[in-house]
Amino acid sequence: MSYLTIDPTEVLTPKLQAYLQGAIAPRPIAFASTIDKNGTVNLSPFSFFNLFSAKPPILVFSPSRKVRDNTTKHTLENVLDEPEVVINIVNYAMVEQTSLASCEYPKGVNEFTKAGFTELPSVKVRPPRVAESPASFECRVNQVVSLGNDGGAGNLVICEIVLAHFKNEILDDTGQVDPQKLDAVARMGGDFYCRAHGESIFTVPKPNTHLGIGFDQLPKKIRNSKILSGNDLGRLANIEKLPLVEGSVISHAKDEESQHLLAKKLLAEGKVEEAWRVLLG
Repeated sequence: MSYLTIDPTEVLTPKLQAYLQGAIAPRPIAFASTIDKNGTVNLSPFSFFNLFSAKPPILVFSPSRKVRDNTTKHTLENVLDEPEVVINIVNYAMVEQTSLASCEYPKGVNEFTKAGFTELPSVKVRPPRVAESPASFECRVNQVVSLGNDGGAGNLVICEIVLAHFKNEILDDTGQVDPQKLDAVARMGGDFYCRAHGESIFTVPKPNTHLGIGFDQLPKKIRNSKILSGNDLGRLANIEKLPLVEGSVISHAKDEESQHLLAKKLLAEGKVEEAWRVLLG
């Protein structure tokens, strides 16, 4: 195998940033609304963002110092002066408007107006919510951690959710968030985004109710298959114990190659038990 190996101390920050953002993806988007000490509203998206705790419910996003001139974002200045923020989730229906809000407008310009969004009053914090967002989280800022003083350095804004809002239209019949209805988008590198919708959403059973047998317990002829992929083997190895199979189950899968091809098809259809019966039949 060949690799491009980079020492962060030996490349310019813009080049390193491009590689990092290209590879560490997709990243969810925090569409952050804040206010300054005069009550002026600011709205800006950040892809250095995620959920880090449920009790207390903590979100963290990072407005980095600009690589170009080492200046700071208005969002950072605002949360330092007024430690409150609303994190709005971005879906496909609003992604172009969200991108427009990322323009470097002068301080005091309201990006809600520039990007055509609707301000919705919050309940527990002063910054407004984005009415078009499928979910919004009113937060108080517990801490801001500076990661450096050079251009490109992040500032971790640690936010505690004090009130969460979910549009009913994104919920399923059980009241949980339906990813298909959410239709979320995320940042890739450069100008690239991705959309979590349709066939791009799939399920992987969580191995949290039992211990999977693991790759090392797979029969050698299965583990060394030239047909079954790492994902296929991972799904097969996520069973608690090898199944007991009485006799041949599918008679037309006579040779090993046919067995593995059929098992691969069954695994793609989510039929793990049937795949095992073929492989051991």
